[in-house]
Amino acid sequence: MQAEIVTIGTELLLGEIVDTNSAWIAQKLMTIGLNLYYTTTVGDNLARITQVLSTSLERSDVVITTGGLGPTVDDMTRDAVAAATGRELYLDEELVEEIASHFNRRGHRMTDNNRKQALMPTGARIIHNPMGTAPSFAVEHNGHIIICLPGVPHEMQYLMENEVIPYLCERFNLHSIIKSRVVRTCGIGESAIDARIGDLMALSNPTVGTRAHFGQTDIRITVKADSEAEAEALIAPVEADIRARLGEYVFGIDTQTLSDVVTETLVAKGLRLAVVETVTQGHMAQQLGGASCGANAFAGGVNLPTMEALVSTMGIPDDLISTHGYPCQQVADAAAKAVCRAHNADLGLAIIGPVDMAAPDAPAVHYAIATPDGILCGEPRRGRTGPSGRGWLINLGLDMVRRYLMGYPLNS
Repeated sequence: MQAEIVTIGTELLLGEIVDTNSAWIAQKLMTIGLNLYYTTTVGDNLARITQVLSTSLERSDVVITTGGLGPTVDDMTRDAVAAATGRELYLDEELVEEIASHFNRRGHRMTDNNRKQALMPTGARIIHNPMGTAPSFAVEHNGHIIICLPGVPHEMQYLMENEVIPYLCERFNLHSIIKSRVVRTCGIGESAIDARIGDLMALSNPTVGTRAHFGQTDIRITVKADSEAEAEALIAPVEADIRARLGEYVFGIDTQTLSDVVTETLVAKGLRLAVVETVTQGHMAQQLGGASCGANAFAGGVNLPTMEALVSTMGIPDDLISTHGYPCQQVADAAAKAVCRAHNADLGLAIIGPVDMAAPDAPAVHYAIATPDGILCGEPRRGRTGPSGRGWLINLGLDMVRRYLMGYPLNS
């Protein structure tokens, strides 16, 4: 069996709002083992909505729509479902009373256009909506089912959990689950991972796939099984194999972030870290401070975007810059020691780079960790700009700290 999600609303196509409904529904379908093959977004146009729904009903056993159930002229989901399934719309007087009661309880009068929300395709299974004024419904058509839900997230979520999921489980005798495990890596590219685990990507159950982020790559293991225990038993050996092949590049699983892992490891070792950054706009400190053990592991940080600010705040000797230039490894080393000392920390991390990293001749970004045993230098890196560039530079710095704490080579 396969499912499909159709989100309806021109505001989605224009980017005025972000479609969070599809992701939420997808996660719920996983819990009952219903495969999701397609998601589609269509604007408020009756002909296009009808065409999309007709296509969806031909190729998917279950189609779930969100949006277009309001009282205004551009709410067209009811009409499109009727057209796609060859049905007429009728006015359900009981639903009219239900909608009117909803307004009355809040001290308002129902306007005439709200009667439109009580129009239902003939033969539809009505899904009552105690959370709002938009009744939902399900229609069976040639062995396929279309379920239409409100676009308002809290209304949709309530109906999915309390009405739709139980209905689908009973209607299709669904007892399976779909479970995923995400193995998170850093310091190795997607193509290098593919070279090491490409044969595992040919598996059918579990399936294995990769997703690249800035400075890290996730490996998702997904399995369909009849129980949580069976799913875990299928995932475990594949996860162990991936870990064995990738070794030191694996830093966590599922929702663990690199900053979470670093702060948890710092706490486990009784250490505290301070940072000084010139090219990442204070985001390194924000990530560490907001991490799972940040309150205990993060000693503090300073964001000093210019050479002058770094020199005056951290006390970097002028002759160091006159001799070696800026930025350079020697300045990064001195800054790491200075921030460690200033925050009475056990470790100090410095990320030092040029003010304009987009310049064609911009010098490299330099990393250093001050430890009780001396300075450890990271490999100089070309600067990157924008949010993804900052994320890449931050992950390199965090991974340096992780590698130091775990006893791995810093520049693997």
